[in-house]
Amino acid sequence: MDISERERVIEVTDLRRVYQGGYEAVRGISFSVGRGEIFALLGTNGAGKTSTVELLEGMDRPAGGRVRVLGHDPYTERAAVRPRTGVMLQEGGFPSELTVAETARMWAGCTSGTRPESEVLQLVGLRGRADVKVKQLSGGERRRLDLALALLGDPEVLFLDEPTTGLDAEGRRETWDLVRALRDRGTTVLLTTHYLEEAEDLADRLAILHDGRIAVSGTPAEVTATRPSRISFELPAGLLPGDLPPLAPMGVVDHRTEGPLLRLHTRELQRTATALLSWAAAEGVELRRLDVRSASLEEAFLDIAREAGGRRDPAAAAAADTDARLGEDTARETERTA
Repeated sequence: MDISERERVIEVTDLRRVYQGGYEAVRGISFSVGRGEIFALLGTNGAGKTSTVELLEGMDRPAGGRVRVLGHDPYTERAAVRPRTGVMLQEGGFPSELTVAETARMWAGCTSGTRPESEVLQLVGLRGRADVKVKQLSGGERRRLDLALALLGDPEVLFLDEPTTGLDAEGRRETWDLVRALRDRGTTVLLTTHYLEEAEDLADRLAILHDGRIAVSGTPAEVTATRPSRISFELPAGLLPGDLPPLAPMGVVDHRTEGPLLRLHTRELQRTATALLSWAAAEGVELRRLDVRSASLEEAFLDIAREAGGRRDPAAAAAADTDARLGEDTARETERTA
């Protein structure tokens, strides 16, 4: 999707972040996010997701490149950006003895242009728990409270870091519906998540990071289209893969045997499935445990992770993880006191 310059709410150009010790956690990435768009950043641990989001939130100065949020540098022009953004951190830190309502009122006192606390608590399903102390909330309810506080200022840009961690299936779906409703109102959402189903269901576009670089980006459909579809089945006793008709003319690009199952990979799913089923019907063959499916975002993600396996220097990875944790602790404290 092409986004005009006027519609770009987030612009990232050749962004770099270097931690103490010289480890480059973000290595020259570029992307943009349009108004009213949900954009997901995915990646394995240490890929650079949190490091990137912290720069977008203005928690640190980039080592190189350029970041603009709502047309401003979020670090040097924080006062112009922060009141128009909402941030849901991966882990909140609230006074345990305060009630939900008291926590919301306290947070509202530090936020400009806030909506009524009862309104945001209603949005996230916590209005009935307003008088409950934070320490008595479940993990999922604390995540809902995190989201409520991020929404207090009715933000134009919303940063969500693992927003549904700890939620049950119903709570996750309700959060998805709320995020979509915000998007439909014009809110721009940048999301990080480990739930690939969440990214596939919610995101208008996404990028998968590996080792500080963007490995692939596009709509979920465009990303999954980079991986082949698959057909798996169990051949009847007495038949071997060589008894099938020639695979290449059927559109098969790869095949493998996994125990009793034969798995075919194809970039022309309909053509391959039609040829295979036509052959089975003509031969009177039953294909047991037949499973036909398009590639998924999970498969694309795991392929990238497998391709990356072993290429990352273990010493650099350990240093990066340590520096990243230190950076995240500092950034969280900065964010909570801003």
